[in-house]
Amino acid sequence: MDRPFRFAAVVRGAESARAWADKARRLEGSGFDVLLVPDHLVGPRFAPVAAMTAAACATSRLRVGTLVFANDFRHPAVLAKEAATVDLLSEGRLELGLGTGWMAADYASAGLALQPPGVRVDRLAEAITVLKGLWADGPFTFHGEHYRITGLEQWPKPARRPHPRLLLGGGGPRMLRLAAREADVINLGMRVRADGTGPDGLDGGLEAFLAKVDVVRRAAAGRYDRIELGTSIQQLGVRRPDEPWSAADSSRQDETPQVLLGTRQDIADKLRYWRDTHDLSYFVLHHERDLEAFTPVAEELAGR
Repeated sequence: MDRPFRFAAVVRGAESARAWADKARRLEGSGFDVLLVPDHLVGPRFAPVAAMTAAACATSRLRVGTLVFANDFRHPAVLAKEAATVDLLSEGRLELGLGTGWMAADYASAGLALQPPGVRVDRLAEAITVLKGLWADGPFTFHGEHYRITGLEQWPKPARRPHPRLLLGGGGPRMLRLAAREADVINLGMRVRADGTGPDGLDGGLEAFLAKVDVVRRAAAGRYDRIELGTSIQQLGVRRPDEPWSAADSSRQDETPQVLLGTRQDIADKLRYWRDTHDLSYFVLHHERDLEAFTPVAEELAGR
């Protein structure tokens, strides 16, 4: 299948408006297609909507998005209007990442109830139905277990029709099956613990990662060719061609694409392998500290 590479970078903040705009422009000029902002209530991070809008205003080609909006923090009718406005003002450059919300510290600090994963996934599924319904033409009605919408018609509508590109991330089977049914972009990640304290350490490794690709492929059925599949680069180590491997690095060469170690050519070859063999073409640089080292790879592969 014809899947050109696309690269995104998570950017969490800056010391001023000018510095934020400069970061966005540097991404736009260096092989990256998307600037992504996270959504947590705790920690040193910008709020997503304002940050995306400022980045879009500072650029002309760069797409803006979230990795990912926490559904539990926003009613989907509110998010639908915010997202449509950002998409309109950015001339269709929004890539809306959406998840359940998961980090226990967010919920505890804000006095929110962290419900079991199944409840949160069911609520997210309803929220996606509401979002897509409100982005369509005409009044929308939906009566579910978690949301009730009655004859609501919103303006503006998003610039991109029928709706902005929707990114869903996840590692558990239920979340992956939902993403396979609904998403335009899927970010394969690790399953998180039910109590929201962090990734589930039992979920890592190559075999588990390939199983997730298979879950998506099976669940997507006839729409698989329309899905952009990818993951986040969690560990990057670029070495010179004449620099020897350490024993630890040598043992990790065959791991998932979330770990990229080697020369720039090694890393580019590994990404080509995962695109050509397993259909992954959308790669998110998770740590801003790795931008300088990874940019030459992004410039070489972007759009190819």
